[in-house]
Amino acid sequence: MLTASERRRAISGGALSLAGIASFVGIAVVILLVAGIGSGGDNPLTDPYLLRVLRFTLLQAILSTLLSIVLAIPVARALARQPRFPGRLWLIRLMAVPMGLPVLIGALGLLGIWGQRGLLNQALAALGYAQPVSIYGLVGILLAHVFFNMPLACRLMLAGLERVPAEYWLVAGGLGMKPASVFRFIEWPVLRGLIPGIAGLIFMLCATSFTLVLTLGGGPAATTLEVAIYQALRFDFDPGRAVMLSLLQIVVTAVILGAMTLFPSPDDHGLTSGRALLRIDGQLRAARWVDAALLLAAALFIGLPLASVILSGLEADLLKLAGQAIFQHAAVTSLAIAFAAGLLAVAISFAIIHARSVISADRKKTSSLRGLAAALTGTSSLILLVPPIVLATGWFLALRPLGDPSRFAAGLIVVINALMALPFVIRVLEPAYAVHRRRTERLAASLGLQGISRLRLIDWPGLRKPLFTSLSFAMALSLGDLGAVALFGSDSLMTLPWLVYSKLGSYRTNDANGFALILGLVCFLLTIAGTAGQGTRDGEGKQND
Repeated sequence: MLTASERRRAISGGALSLAGIASFVGIAVVILLVAGIGSGGDNPLTDPYLLRVLRFTLLQAILSTLLSIVLAIPVARALARQPRFPGRLWLIRLMAVPMGLPVLIGALGLLGIWGQRGLLNQALAALGYAQPVSIYGLVGILLAHVFFNMPLACRLMLAGLERVPAEYWLVAGGLGMKPASVFRFIEWPVLRGLIPGIAGLIFMLCATSFTLVLTLGGGPAATTLEVAIYQALRFDFDPGRAVMLSLLQIVVTAVILGAMTLFPSPDDHGLTSGRALLRIDGQLRAARWVDAALLLAAALFIGLPLASVILSGLEADLLKLAGQAIFQHAAVTSLAIAFAAGLLAVAISFAIIHARSVISADRKKTSSLRGLAAALTGTSSLILLVPPIVLATGWFLALRPLGDPSRFAAGLIVVINALMALPFVIRVLEPAYAVHRRRTERLAASLGLQGISRLRLIDWPGLRKPLFTSLSFAMALSLGDLGAVALFGSDSLMTLPWLVYSKLGSYRTNDANGFALILGLVCFLLTIAGTAGQGTRDGEGKQND
């Protein structure tokens, strides 16, 4: 049980975190609104350029979502129907790689396979086709979005299919149901409940996509709202148009978030730990050949770009690149920003989670506390409402009267990256915090431990691992981010993603591949460091059970 002073500190910490987030986001939005009214810009509904950008943003998001869902369904069914084949676990793990991969590295991998000098065009040239296939434009954007989002949809669908009760499959086998009937009566009802939430999540990711469109868009005809904002400030320096685009982006994001609340949220419970079920429909010879072809195609689609990044990066002189002053400057800057953003994200997340826990445990909470708890719960939605490039635009305009906004760029990037990582950090940290509190609440009360003593002897040993996991995850997200950096990046503020993008833009592809491999390795090492020891602990738990 917490003392009255501890409760006050917990609630005050949550309130201060909420106030800080609301102030940072609110100032940017208010500045955009004031600038939009003062500039007398064109009405977005009558400006042909803005309408064209809006139409393309929605079109590519709709098509990307449809393709990701349609392609994920047969792959998820194949994985569910074949629970026992060599490499199944590694294939599922391979599908998790794009979700943690910096977007720019994924784009380089796709260029290595589908680009003008990629593996596909080399094969076509060997067959006598002189005209190379172009990845730039709408086709490239769709391909990249499917690469990142189809594995996500597949894992979420697979988790749902693996939760189907065993009795269903026993009855289906006893009735001799054919694969089409199994899909119609068992699998489709499960998928039908999952698809709306998954589609809403993917649509949100595609509608706010920045790095992929910036890298593979190919020109004004393939520009989304976020890229148009970046171009309006970075190249055209047209604040009025940037403001109108930013406000339009906020409206679009708000509509998407509002629509997503109407559908159930997709839950990824990971790999099931129960015994694998032998499904009769997956043992037919035709079904096994079809499933094998689908899984091989999925493995090649995901694995080849990743292999291309590794092989292309190894062709570069990594030692020479690592010795360059510009790389060392970018690496130090990126790690410093990532560490600061990670610490800030973890601190804010812990304050929010702790405050919500204390308020929920209060049996006599007032209406103001209920309102604070609801506001803390909606913090993630507030952050998702305003994408990074929009936040950066608002603060860019706010700081212009004070001089060169780039002087404040590092601090702004830290805060923006921390806020963007907040929803993911909360999702990692909150379950661990809830379990820890249930296990140690009575122990701490019986020992009379409070304040620093409780933190040192009980809370820190129990929460150390999830805190490090959250920190490493937030740092990896910040390291691979190009959104806010794209607006403020320069020779004086060079990060690793901006360095890779700069080399790619100057057609120094070999150097870009080398830097991308180093960036990917750093992010991979952060992920490994954050999850170190978890597999051993899980294995011990299973043995003890």
